[in-house]
Amino acid sequence: MTEPVLVVERADEIATLTLNRPQAMNALSRELRAALADAFAALARDPEARAVILTGAGRAFCAGLDLKELGRGAGPVGGERGQRDADLMAAMAAFEGPILGAINGVAITGGFELALGCDVLIASTEARFADTHARVGIMPGWGLSQKLSRALGIYRAKELSLTGNFLDAETAERWGLVNRVVAPAELLPVTRALARDMLSVPDGALRSYKRIIDAGFALPFGEALAAERELSGAANRAVTADSVERARLDVRARGRTQVRSERS
Repeated sequence: MTEPVLVVERADEIATLTLNRPQAMNALSRELRAALADAFAALARDPEARAVILTGAGRAFCAGLDLKELGRGAGPVGGERGQRDADLMAAMAAFEGPILGAINGVAITGGFELALGCDVLIASTEARFADTHARVGIMPGWGLSQKLSRALGIYRAKELSLTGNFLDAETAERWGLVNRVVAPAELLPVTRALARDMLSVPDGALRSYKRIIDAGFALPFGEALAAERELSGAANRAVTADSVERARLDVRARGRTQVRSERS
């Protein structure tokens, strides 16, 4: 039986999507791109799916587009930006819960763009990142040229994109690209624990807060502040004093629990 190119697992309101073409370093074939787009679209419609973990099977997270497939004439290079690919990035953006990238190995070019489509990145010590668009002779169309400079600063982004050099996991953490770096065996447990922490937030607040961060990130600072005032004003008018007090007590209890955990 042929293995699926994308493995979907569900547990505790968390969906784990595993790119499953390890023999091809999880390169994004047309089939895999379509499977990812369909999976995210389905999860966006499912109220029981509150968070997604995206990772890869084998030693790579994702090596980018399947250049062998393109070389065999499976659509022009420009087809990378075709309708199904637009569906993939739109489907990721339309999922309202947090998307956590568990970067287990190399994330190259289109794979790097896929990682940047996540909300949080946890990297294995085996992870490496590279933008080889310029070396291959194509331009990015999934947001890398704009997201990377906002994540790292324009000078570091230019260094990576104009050289195609690899960025190791420890440097990626130091530069602020990834949230933390862990041993390979700890990658999924740590990522799942972080997802569970996020899911301890009420669902409406979790989705709304992600939305307000993303909306402001795409705007100049003054416009972003105005957008926050508009969005928060509408949301906060629905909050009652009783609900705030209950939440305050929950936050205090959670803080005490975390302190005890850190001391033990």
